[in-house]
Amino acid sequence: MIRSLLNLLWFVLGGFVMGLGWWLAGLLAAVTIVGLPWARACFVIGSFSFFPFGKEAVSRLELTGRRDLGTGPLGFIGNVIWFLVAGLWLAIGHLTSALACFVTIIGIPFGWQHLKLAVIALAPIGVTVVPVGAGAPAGALTRP
Repeated sequence: MIRSLLNLLWFVLGGFVMGLGWWLAGLLAAVTIVGLPWARACFVIGSFSFFPFGKEAVSRLELTGRRDLGTGPLGFIGNVIWFLVAGLWLAIGHLTSALACFVTIIGIPFGWQHLKLAVIALAPIGVTVVPVGAGAPAGALTRP
């Protein structure tokens, strides 16, 4: 019940705008055809950005325990390219939204969510979204 309320408030007070930002970046990446790997990540994280409470972003490497295309060297190169093209701008959007949320006491949980999404915006390749508690094993490092 509380997650639903937090997600509704989040969506109305800024999550909608940032989710659209992620989806717009995904559409632009998909149009280029070369950007399809980034487009998929944008749509997954954009959906997460619409309703983040009750879900968490974790490294696929930590979740599965094995490397794949996005968690290896190609994923690193993809994240560097992403950072230069769009990641920095999405992170700035989330940081700006976080600062606006931190102005009020009620907005502090929303500000923390924006900070977590800003970190993800810097390097989204190799990250997946799972329900809280279904992520990496206890003690494993997870990305916010």
